[in-house]
Amino acid sequence: MPRDDEMLDNWWDEAYSGPISFMRFKYSQDLEKADIAILGVPYDMGTTNRPGARFGPRAMREQSTLTGEFEYGLWPWDYHIAEYHTVIDYGDICDFAGYPERMVKETEEAVDKILATNTACFAMGGDHFVSLPLLRSHVRKHGPLALIHFDAHTDTWVDENYTHGTMFYHAIKEGLIDLEHSIQVGIRTPNPETHGIEIIYADELDGMKASEVSERIKNRVMDKKAYLTFDIDFLDPAYAPGTGTPVSGGPTVMMGRKILKGIAGLNIVGGDLVEIAPAYDPIGNVTAVAGATLGGDILYLLSEALRK
Repeated sequence: MPRDDEMLDNWWDEAYSGPISFMRFKYSQDLEKADIAILGVPYDMGTTNRPGARFGPRAMREQSTLTGEFEYGLWPWDYHIAEYHTVIDYGDICDFAGYPERMVKETEEAVDKILATNTACFAMGGDHFVSLPLLRSHVRKHGPLALIHFDAHTDTWVDENYTHGTMFYHAIKEGLIDLEHSIQVGIRTPNPETHGIEIIYADELDGMKASEVSERIKNRVMDKKAYLTFDIDFLDPAYAPGTGTPVSGGPTVMMGRKILKGIAGLNIVGGDLVEIAPAYDPIGNVTAVAGATLGGDILYLLSEALRK
């Protein structure tokens, strides 16, 4: 199938040149021909530690001018997504400064609009609270979803407040998550209540091969529709220092990438990558580089699901 180069932003430019869109896909809100839309939600008023994740979407876009540089696609995937799908960078939801409830409303409205056209959505946070309105929209479209959750924290604290540590507790209360087929990977903070979600804790993860982790995820999710959410603090702070709540003892970027590639073929209908706070990187935007790369992997998972 010929690649739709008209939907790419000058992939032949150098990494430091050209428009700053995610992986050089064109900025557009024309959903008529789009298969996947990339959405930024630069919100960080749900943080319980260090703020700054509102700069995450822009940092990911900047660093993805490198990961999206090659016409051959993102290594080690052996094709370019544009060979099969039209992908657009839909821009950001950002008319909510100082009004968290407005962010929730506008995010749900935007994602509802995207999904109504049978376009898949990949979102960039922002802090992890943005996953709640994203999930709500996807569940309105698809029904309750299996949750594939990469994180250092469970984010299911039993608390009636709405923060980046409680949104999945509220999602469970709202009936958004198919608990029987959901799994959390990389957890390394205390939380006595699992709510019925399977957990692979970081110490167990450290002794596993990536292929074994992928098989655990596939065995849990099975053929159910799933939503994938990736908090960058899943990675050890050595690889992702630029985040609000870093926790030592996490895996490498390569481990995360291998796990993601290993679950290709699951029925993943939507996803997000969150919690990049580039101001805390010591130099070189290393966290955003990791996020842009892993975000690209999530795009490929959506592509694989659409093709299947």
